[in-house]
Order: sequence, then C-alpha cells, then structure tokens
Amino acid sequence: MIQTKDETHPTSSACSCSTCGPEQPTPCCSGSSARYSPEIHTTTSVITGADRWDHFLARWGVNRMGHIVAPGLYRLGNPTGDSPVFASANYTLSFDALRSALAGIDCYILVLHTKGINVWCAAGKGTFGTDELVQRIESTGLSGIVSPRRIILPQLAAPGVSAHEVARRSGFSVEYAPVRARDLSPYLAAHTATREMRTVKFTLAERLVLAPMELVHAALPTIAAAIILFSLAGPFAALAAVAAVLAGTVLFPALLPILPTHDFSTKGFILGAVIAIPFSIIFALIPEMSGFAEIVAVLVPLLVIPAVTAYLALNFTGSTTFTSRTGVKKEIFRYVPAMVMMAGAGTVLWVALGILRFMGVA
Repeated sequence: MIQTKDETHPTSSACSCSTCGPEQPTPCCSGSSARYSPEIHTTTSVITGADRWDHFLARWGVNRMGHIVAPGLYRLGNPTGDSPVFASANYTLSFDALRSALAGIDCYILVLHTKGINVWCAAGKGTFGTDELVQRIESTGLSGIVSPRRIILPQLAAPGVSAHEVARRSGFSVEYAPVRARDLSPYLAAHTATREMRTVKFTLAERLVLAPMELVHAALPTIAAAIILFSLAGPFAALAAVAAVLAGTVLFPALLPILPTHDFSTKGFILGAVIAIPFSIIFALIPEMSGFAEIVAVLVPLLVIPAVTAYLALNFTGSTTFTSRTGVKKEIFRYVPAMVMMAGAGTVLWVALGILRFMGVA
C-alpha cells in the first residue's frame, strides 16, 4: 500500500497554551497567533507490488470497500508554500493513478473522503462534491500551508463540484486537469489542455477492465440459478442462465459502442435476444416437446434472457461516463417494469410447463 508517515507542517509550531490540546487543530490561545499544526501525511510516486495486488483485488470486487486511503493532506516530494495542490478521491486506484503520474513533481495531494468510491462515481453520488472539498480545505489548514489559492481537480470531478461556490466559501479557485492522469505532466507545463486531453474515449481495454467486477457481483446468483435449472431442466437450461449473465457483464461492455440504440437497456434487450435465439431453437427441437410445451420452450428464453441481460446492461451505466444521473433515472422508470414483467412471465410459463409435465399433460 502507500507509504505514509504522519508529520506536522515544518513551518508551524504547536500551540503551547496549556488550555489547548492535540484535539484542537484550530486557532486557540486568545490574543495569540499560535495554532495547532494540521497533520500532513507523506507519500511517494512508487507503485509497489503490494499496491498492484490491491489494484487486482479491487478490480475483482474483493473487499470492495476496503481499498481506501485515509482522507487528508499528503506531501509528495519536497513541496514548498508555492507548490501546486491536487485533489483526489480516497479510492486507492484513483489516488495511486494520481501520485504515480506526478513522479518528480513536488506537490500536495488533498484526499477527499469519497467513501472508497472513484472520482467519476463519487462526483455523481455527491461525495466528491463542493461541501466535502471545502470542508477538507478547512480541516487540513490548507490556506496556511500554500500561498497560491488554487486547487487542481480531475476533470471527471466537475459534475459534483461548483467551482464558484468553492471559491466563495474557501478562497481557493478550482482548475480542472485532463481526463487522464498520464496527461498531467504536459498539462502542467502550460496549464492548458488539448482537445485530446479533454476527450473521454472509454476504449475497449477501459471497458473490459471493468468486466471482472460486474461479473463478480452477479456470480453467486448465477451459480445458484444454474444449479437449480440444471437439476430441474437439464444442462441447456443452466447454460442459458450463465450465457445471459456473461452477455450482460462481459459481452455488453465489449460491444457497447456498436450495439444499436442509445439507451443501455434497449442495447441489453437486443443483445439478450440474440443470445436467446439459439436456446429457443435448441429447446424447440427437443423430441418430447410438442404443442403447448414447445411454445413455452421457445418463449421462455426469449423472455427471460433479454430481461436479465438488459438489467445487467442498465447496471453498467454506473461504470461509464456515457451516461448522466437524469438519463439513468429515466431508463430505470421506463425499462425496469418491462424487465420485471418479461422475467416474471417467463418464470411463470416455465413453472407451468414443469407442473404440466409432472402431471403428464405436456
């Protein structure tokens, strides 16, 4: 993990008044300029093997909320009062991406308490927001540590931060750095971002790196469903459950840009239907299927698989910058009822078929 050491700012002296204690980091001693020094941590730009292992576990959703950095102010290199200040989420992947990109730059990193959520998602949820930024500036005594009243934020934090409100309440202006941390070095040379630096691409590699976490979240329900279906309807039914989940968690991120329609839900419905068709054909060709049983065998995959895939596709909106909070809310109210009805109808038909076959009717 990160290498940190709790220190006090070297230019400050602790309050010597006997009525003040370390629990009072605000100015004290009436009539005196003495104040308790805020705590500053020390970090480096080196990404260790332990850090990479932490990243691997985070990508796979292992101990999801445990990949955090203590909020507060961090010293990188040997900053002075004129050094730049960068803001980061307290998610280890976000913090590590920033500090590694700042190799050779003497600066401070202000880590916000985003509850272990990355910058983009935290901005959407409000934890990387105006109130938290202002509060963190005040609690770390940042105004007494650096003279430039400017703080550099990642561009993806913009939805959660009101720059003019931060300036009014803290006296610090907000500057937005490029989308990618690796562009920080050329950006800092002129504090000007090119169009390329400001563009969110969300490439195939960037989409697929999110697939493991999506897959892990759905793993236990998928295994349970596959076991139940295998025992009740055989291997093809179990395979259908697995295919629906893999389509929503792996295939969907991979094919996102080329799937037709705008909404993630309808993209998921289309992808799910394509996955469902082979299973409908297989079930229709089972020799003992005839009449009502054959119709149900064809309909169930076409109802259930698209609904499951669409739901998982809708869930992926939280992992991409392609969407907005208002757009996601519209999708939820518009398409989730259809997903529930389709999955419910398919389940009822499948149960009815099972009962009829048990009774020897179908």
